[in-house]
Amino acid sequence: MTSALWNAHECVLGEEETTSKTRSSEAAHARAEASFRKEERAKEGAKAMTEYQANGRMIREKMERLKALRLAKEAADKERVG
Repeated sequence: MTSALWNAHECVLGEEETTSKTRSSEAAHARAEASFRKEERAKEGAKAMTEYQANGRMIREKMERLKALRLAKEAADKERVG
């Protein structure tokens, strides 16, 4: 009887150890997933910032070109009137 109880006790301990390992493995997997998602968000954020800066640069260049055209037109109109 004692031997049977001991074997049952070992079986329960084995299940707890397996469950503990499974939980540990699941926790490690969850940490890895979270780390991966964090890294992906950082990459996407950097890409978005690069696009934002490029768009800002294009807008400034376009504004400079339009200003130059406007000033040239105003100077030409001034000569015609003057």
